[in-house]
Amino acid sequence: MTHNTEHTDHATDARARSFGLAFLLAVCFGLAVGAVQLWQWMMDAQKTPIHQIQITGKTSYIDETLLRAVIRAQNKASFFALNIDEVHQQVVSQPWIYQASVRKKWPNTLQVFVVEQEPVAHWNNDLLINAQGQPFAGKVKLAGLPELYGPNGAEKTALSGLNSMRLLLKSQNMDVKSLILTERFAWQVTLDNGIQLNLGRQEFINRLQRFVNLYPLLESQGKPIKYVDLRYDTGAAVGWQV
Repeated sequence: MTHNTEHTDHATDARARSFGLAFLLAVCFGLAVGAVQLWQWMMDAQKTPIHQIQITGKTSYIDETLLRAVIRAQNKASFFALNIDEVHQQVVSQPWIYQASVRKKWPNTLQVFVVEQEPVAHWNNDLLINAQGQPFAGKVKLAGLPELYGPNGAEKTALSGLNSMRLLLKSQNMDVKSLILTERFAWQVTLDNGIQLNLGRQEFINRLQRFVNLYPLLESQGKPIKYVDLRYDTGAAVGWQV
């Protein structure tokens, strides 16, 4: 009897283990199917779309409606599938955007914070330069900004020269209207009072200082000045308005 009882117990344990294994496999299968279905639902742009694009930050020149349209046109994925890095690259590629950050906000919002370009000068008639000396395609003409001209790649040099000149000219209540940096990196400047300065290539700041020192004497002549050529070791050549 003992042998039969042990045999029965072993058979019962075997059935229990088989049932437990089958139950475990069923649970795992159900979880796997559920996970696949959940993933498919999350990736379905129709079920989890981006409903709102929030744009924050100062936007004096940025067209927020156009920016939203660009983001939507290039990103058809669901909230979960949307690639934040790709959206960020698309945003910062827009002309008036200097920096940006992009993040998702549950359950259906995309938040975009933008830092706008700070235009400080026009460049070669068709571009603008920001405060870092970087050109960008602003496609607008802004009153009051100086006009800079020069070889491609010389934007930072031109802006640095402009800033240094403005500091010197401020003492005489003058400013730079336009500046040309030639292919040979010679400096030609037109002031806001119409006077044209030829500063040459070397020591252009020292030459501009010479003009600042001479200006009261020149102004005392009572004749309108057309140009001042400072490409000399000392002194200057002055052209008067006829």
